[in-house]
Amino acid sequence: MAVHQDHEQGSMRNFAIIAHIDHGKTTLTDRLLEYTKTVAPKEQKERLLDSNPIEKERGITIKLAPVRMSYKLPDNLKEIFNFELCTLNLIDTPGHVDFSYEVSRSLAACEGTILLVDATQGIQAQTLAHAREAMDLGLTLIPTLNKIDLGSARIDEILRELKEVFGIREEEVSHISAKTGDGIDGLLHRLVKEIPPPQGVARGPLRALVFNSNYDEHLGVVAFVRVVDGTIGVSHKVHLSASGEEIEVKEVGVFSPQRTPVVTLYAGEVGYIATGLKDIQALKIGDTITQRLRDKGSIPPALPGFRTPNPVVFVDLFPEGKTTFEELKVAAQKLKLSDASLTLTTIYQPTLGSGLRCGFLGIFHGEITRERLKREQGITTIPTKPTVEYVVEKRNGERIKVHHPSELPDPSEIREIKEPMVEVNIFTPRQYVGPLMQLCEEKRGTYQTTQYFSEQVKIIYRLPFIELVDGFVDETKSRSQGYASLDYQHVGYEPVDAVYLAVLVNYKEVDALSRLVVREKALAVARDLVEKLKELLPRQQFAVPIQASIGGQVIARETKPAARKDVTAKLYGGDQTRKDKLLKKQKKGKKELARIGRVTIPEEVFVKMMKG
Repeated sequence: MAVHQDHEQGSMRNFAIIAHIDHGKTTLTDRLLEYTKTVAPKEQKERLLDSNPIEKERGITIKLAPVRMSYKLPDNLKEIFNFELCTLNLIDTPGHVDFSYEVSRSLAACEGTILLVDATQGIQAQTLAHAREAMDLGLTLIPTLNKIDLGSARIDEILRELKEVFGIREEEVSHISAKTGDGIDGLLHRLVKEIPPPQGVARGPLRALVFNSNYDEHLGVVAFVRVVDGTIGVSHKVHLSASGEEIEVKEVGVFSPQRTPVVTLYAGEVGYIATGLKDIQALKIGDTITQRLRDKGSIPPALPGFRTPNPVVFVDLFPEGKTTFEELKVAAQKLKLSDASLTLTTIYQPTLGSGLRCGFLGIFHGEITRERLKREQGITTIPTKPTVEYVVEKRNGERIKVHHPSELPDPSEIREIKEPMVEVNIFTPRQYVGPLMQLCEEKRGTYQTTQYFSEQVKIIYRLPFIELVDGFVDETKSRSQGYASLDYQHVGYEPVDAVYLAVLVNYKEVDALSRLVVREKALAVARDLVEKLKELLPRQQFAVPIQASIGGQVIARETKPAARKDVTAKLYGGDQTRKDKLLKKQKKGKKELARIGRVTIPEEVFVKMMKG
């Protein structure tokens, strides 16, 4: 397919779509592809840009998939502009809070954005967060109400919300149905008329923003870029600002919507650069690709906003069933080639053997990674409870970061433990405010403020990140019957009175079940753990003590009774002396078994314990 390339930035429009999960972003993208004839109707497939099957199932975009469209202007627009074809570059953004940094880099590659709001749901937490970021970047917003064809649409109410939250007037809002195509032509007109063209220095030194990357077996790491200034082509020598590495470009091209090679990428364009790099860690999201100036040998300044997204949630994964550790390790490293934010560290636990400590951007990122291991690599895993990064200040003044309770120093060396905190913004209908505030209090939250918008309420709480990680999102949905949404930001660390709760089975610690808990909740957590383990653990030939302890002191205990075998069944008659003798011998044998016996905990018990 031939690619239309107009080097004049005046005929380019770079934009994103900001929308909450299920508000119709991908359906709108499909409709834009259809209306601009980028994809022929017979080739049109739902969720074309969501290339990952897991993304399709969950209705959410994770990896950013840009696409280039050539829009033939209608006669009324041709009279205004001095071009007939407009190049529309759409950068599809992740729809989950775990990937908020990727969203920020996508927005930085644009001049405008469609603010898409579901007419049946209204403004949601992530819509608000990403829209604020777009406004801070100075992007043009095109507010758009979607799903106006549905009988449950609350158009007047949502229009009031948009005015209260963003100050958007009713006449500024486009009304569309991405499903039926109603209003799409008018929206395309607005994209051309209202979003400003790029203003890069066409003949200046190269500066290109990396807003995503993936891995290709033949081309190596492929950078998704917005060329801000200058031009770039095949065989050009370029410089990566973050790592300082110099590389030779293997291929450049655009997405239309598949990767399509071109000779040169010009200022203002969105496309890809094949770097030939074999390690995706060498190329960072938000990095600037530049070239040394020929006359001076110096390097142009990098574009602002770069940072390295660090993992914030940690889960240990162990091979399940017939899967070996080597198979798990190879499969995880393959995933890492296309996921620069995933970190992997080899670990060993006596109960589960060798495994991987995985660092994720959030719980959802972890769930997707496990699902990808299963679907793409055929690897099933046993996950431990998620943990977060604690900061431990030792008495000698040293500060260390701890990702798992087993990494804690001796209690006598610890002066203070600090836990990560987040500010949570919950958007909810008014009737669920009470239950949700109660949930935040239960999760050690500190109330900040409440804001009222028409029928919606925004509650802001500050709470420990570990509480949010441990089932908070599901509980929020449960207590609001699925209507509440949330967004959060990390806001530093605070001291916490935490203790290491060790779980012991037959007097031997089970590392995979031990955890760091808040002292005030330790007894309740300990009792729950030992009771659940007693219920799930298969009976042994001897009674098995199950304990939870803090600093060597047992605070909760249960005993799993021994499996009973009637050793007197073969006796006939009523010789009680012989029966007593056999029972005494059995008791002595069980006592000896308990002393030397090793309890093997089945995999399914670990799986059920981790879910609780």
